[in-house]
Amino acid sequence: MESFWISTGVVALAEMGDKTQLLALILATRFKKPMPIVLGIFLATVLNHGLAGALGAWITSNVDPNWLRWGLGISFIAMGFWALAPDKFESEQAALKGNWGVFGATFVLFFIAEIGDKTQLATVALAANYTSTSSVVIGTTLGMLIANVPAVLLGDKILSRIPMRLLRWVAAFIFVILGGWTILS
Repeated sequence: MESFWISTGVVALAEMGDKTQLLALILATRFKKPMPIVLGIFLATVLNHGLAGALGAWITSNVDPNWLRWGLGISFIAMGFWALAPDKFESEQAALKGNWGVFGATFVLFFIAEIGDKTQLATVALAANYTSTSSVVIGTTLGMLIANVPAVLLGDKILSRIPMRLLRWVAAFIFVILGGWTILS
């Protein structure tokens, strides 16, 4: 049970203000259908963290930490610049919705956004540290839901008070800072 509770707490805290929480908020305000969004987040997280848990021991023992650090840093900076290009991002969301529906768009976007994310890396590290990979994956999935379901359910209330342009600039700033910090640390 220790691996479950630690995994839940670590990911719930790490997810606060994370890019995937921002994505959950944007999806909720864009599509206004909370149940398919929550289900998409849940299944994308189970798959993503399941893979991360299964590969945790291999990655920590075979990937040079320097390469991992640079890859993550560059991806954070790229996400920062991507956050400043709302027209392309929003048109991609609309296209995904048309082809995949709200659930499919959420699943695909959330799964991709979670690749290389700090919560995915936390899942890898936790799975490498504990013998029960399933407890880790269940815990990290619960942590993601604890952080993201309120964003989905309260998205309109939050964004009606904050201009979207400001939110994009703040997100871009945070991603660039995280990228620089990741590369330099």
